[in-house]
Amino acid sequence: MPDTDEQGRPEPPLAADETATLVGYLEFHRATLAWKCAGLDEAGLKATVGASSMTLGGMLKHLAYVEDHWFSRHLHDRAGQPLWGTVDWSADADWDWHSAVLDTPGELRDLWQDAVSRSRVLLDEAVADGGLDRLSARAWSDGRRVSVRWILVHMIEEYARHNGHADLIRESVDGLTGE
Repeated sequence: MPDTDEQGRPEPPLAADETATLVGYLEFHRATLAWKCAGLDEAGLKATVGASSMTLGGMLKHLAYVEDHWFSRHLHDRAGQPLWGTVDWSADADWDWHSAVLDTPGELRDLWQDAVSRSRVLLDEAVADGGLDRLSARAWSDGRRVSVRWILVHMIEEYARHNGHADLIRESVDGLTGE
């Protein structure tokens, strides 16, 4: 079991193989988002900072979509959460962000947690079937496919970037600060 910090986040391993290190950082950033959103009510999850329309609720819904996109659809070419197939993305390319104001805090947290749970299983499956060099089942429009390694690093980047946003929003809600 990994060590945890004072917020209960799993610390990435200090000396491990590449897979454990990458997964460790992804889990740390997932836990950081959960920490930044913990205990907030509907008003807290709808709060914005400055001129931005970004909310923590929108972030949870967006990252649920991103989890499904990369691990279900792209890596394994499988259907993700059925919700995403009902969206007219051409009418609103940021629907995941915008529609979150219509969802309850419980719905947003459950959607994200379910996506993360599915992603963990799908990542384990891919690593067992070719390791970090395994290529995605779905190709980009130019025919190139990405590796599990690329997806893991991209997801770490996605969470790290949004966790920076989450820091600002959470501080504006109730003063909670921290890494």
